[in-house]
Order: sequence, then structure tokens, then C-alpha cells
Amino acid sequence: MKRSHWITYAIFLMISVGGGLLIGANNIPGPWYQSLAKPSFTPPNWLFAPAWTILYILIGIVGARVFRDPQSKDLFGIWLAQMVMIFAWSPLFFSWQNLEAAFAIIIILLLLIINFIMSARHRDGLSALFFVPYALWVAYASCLNGAIAFMN
Repeated sequence: MKRSHWITYAIFLMISVGGGLLIGANNIPGPWYQSLAKPSFTPPNWLFAPAWTILYILIGIVGARVFRDPQSKDLFGIWLAQMVMIFAWSPLFFSWQNLEAAFAIIIILLLLIINFIMSARHRDGLSALFFVPYALWVAYASCLNGAIAFMN
């Protein structure tokens, strides 16, 4: 792989992983989240950081792949839109404590991820495949967000 390819991947990993860490550090769940009624399928708190770190790595790799492909402008647009949604979700949910708005954002995010997978599957199967765990996790997180909003 050329040096410029490595630089592109490094930049996209910094955007996704670094951005995710920054958003997470500035929107800590805290006592408010602990006090919420939660469904029985809520995972332990320690699971979120490693799960999201792995997903942000995959998201960064996919971003670099579609950015470098001149035939994937539409995929890159979807990738950018999902980044906006994922980075908007934590402040809405944890800092502004707006469970309903966060639920709307995560549903839009899930639709964008599914759209990306469906659009990429024939042109860039690896990128589509890398977004499958992301789609599964966000589908789960959507159910969790919806249940928490309903219960509170």
C-alpha cells in the first residue's frame, strides 16, 4: 500500500476513533443515566467503550475506503451523514437528556447504516461487511434507547 493510502487511513481513524473518544469523554453517562429505569437487556456499562472502539475502527476503515474510491461519492455522502448522526446522539442522550430526540437520531442512523450496506454490497463488499456489526449494534442500541425513553 502506498504511503498516501496509509495517511488516508490514519486520518479517517483519527476522525472516527478520536472523535468518538472525544464525544464520549464530553458526554459521560453519570448519575442521571444511572437513575433511569432500564430494560432487562441493558448491557453492563463496561461493554460500551470496547464495543464502540471496535466499531469506530471499522467505521474509520470504511470511511477511508470510500473516500479513496472515485466511484463511491454517494457512499461517502452516506458515510458522512452517519458520522453526523452518531456524533449527535451522545450529546442529545447524555448531556441534554433528550431521550426522544436521541431515539429519532439513532433510528435515522440505523437507516443510514442499512442504506450504506445495501448501496455498497455490490461495489465494495468489504465495506458493506464491515458495517454489518455496526448495524447490529445500532439496532440493539435503538431498542435500548427506545425502551429507556418509554420507561422514563
